[in-house]
This record gives sequence, C-alpha cells and structure tokens, in this order.
Amino acid sequence: MVIRPHSGVSGDILVAGLAALAGADQSLFDEFLGKLGLKTLQGRVKLEKRSVNGIGGLALAADIPHEHSHRTMSDVRAFFESADITEGAKNLAIKAFTMLAAAEGLVHDRPADSVTFHEVGALDSLMDIGLASIFFDRLNFSQLICGPLPLSDGQINCAHGILPSPAPAVSILLEGVTVRGFPGEGETVTPTGLSLLKSFGAIFGPWPNLTIEKQALIYGSKVFSNAPNGCLFALGPKASSIPLTSN
Repeated sequence: MVIRPHSGVSGDILVAGLAALAGADQSLFDEFLGKLGLKTLQGRVKLEKRSVNGIGGLALAADIPHEHSHRTMSDVRAFFESADITEGAKNLAIKAFTMLAAAEGLVHDRPADSVTFHEVGALDSLMDIGLASIFFDRLNFSQLICGPLPLSDGQINCAHGILPSPAPAVSILLEGVTVRGFPGEGETVTPTGLSLLKSFGAIFGPWPNLTIEKQALIYGSKVFSNAPNGCLFALGPKASSIPLTSN
C-alpha cells in the first residue's frame, strides 16, 4: 500500500483512506464502532464525497459529541484491551497511543504512564486510532510506503495554548521520518496521524514500482489556500520492474 500525503496527514484521513480501500459501507463502520464499545457513535460516522478546489474525493464525516474527559495511558490501554477486536488491531492501537504518551512525557518531563491526554485522549481520537487500526489489520498489507511528510511553519491552537508548528510532541515523533517543506501555515501533520503511521511500520520514501489496483483521494477537514489538504491512497502488488511503452 502507498500513501502520498500532498499537504498533510491526520487520523481521520487515515481512517477514510483505509476504509475506502476496504470498501467499507455504513454497516461496517457501525459494526466496528460497536466492537470498540463506541455504540453511541453508530450512525454518526461515514465516508462522504467532498470536492476541494473543484477536485472530487472522499472524506470522513463524523458527528462526535463533545466530552470533557481527560484520559491517561492506563485508561486508553484498558479501553482497547476490553474491545471486541482482533489482537492485531489492539496491538496497533495501543502501540500508537504508547508512542503518543512517550512523546508527551518528553515534552512535559513526566513519565509516559502519568501523562494525561487532552485532545488525543478525546473520543474522536479513540475512534480514529481504533478504526484505523481495525481497517489496517483487516486489509493485511505486506508493506506500507508513505511519501515524505509535508511540514509548514505557523501556529497551532491547543489545550496548552498557542504552539509553533509542528507541535512539540509531533517534532519528537518526527525523528527518523523523512519530511519536506510545504508552503502553507499551521498544522499539517497531527500527532494521531503520525503515531498511526509509525505504529503501522510505514516506510517513508518515493513511489515504489506498483501495479495500482485500487486508489482513493482523501481529504481532511482543514483546507489550505490553493492546496487541497489530503492524501492519495493506492493499493496493489509490487512490480519487479516497470515495462517501457511506446506511444
């Protein structure tokens, strides 16, 4: 599988892209939400058509009720361990959150297990990481190759106030990741999206030789000026070589 992030990557983009490749419909979303123990979200999460700058694609539409709960890593681990999902999906989700806790712990000089999640501990992040892990495990890719992640300057408004982009936790998670500049401002790579990619064992690099069998253009909620915020997802077997063709 290949992901080419044009102007960013986030948890909802990954959920939408993986769901599209899996051919998910409303009933499958509801089934997986039930298995996660998020029955209150059934009927509230779906793929929808979206057009940005005249280019059509797909996006995740989610009507998530607001909550004030701040969860610790122990809370998150218990949530996924009690879910009725495969061990593979559980391990991916817990691994993603463990990376987030470690990064937040370094930022705030606290042990990872004592970190209290704010935005990334909210219901939508549990849903994003849970669903993305389920779909990734279900699709059973042999390898995930992701393009260099686009980064920009600017600022991010969060629970800790106004932070520079990329946010401190994202900066830590970016170690070992190939990046490139993006001529926009603000958050392009979210902690949830990046932790999922690393949990999935993504290799960051150029397009591989690939016979494309299925693809989906996925948009996120943020729209940059003159730059659709999204990723191209492509699925297919590797090709040992690309034959030359004549016109």
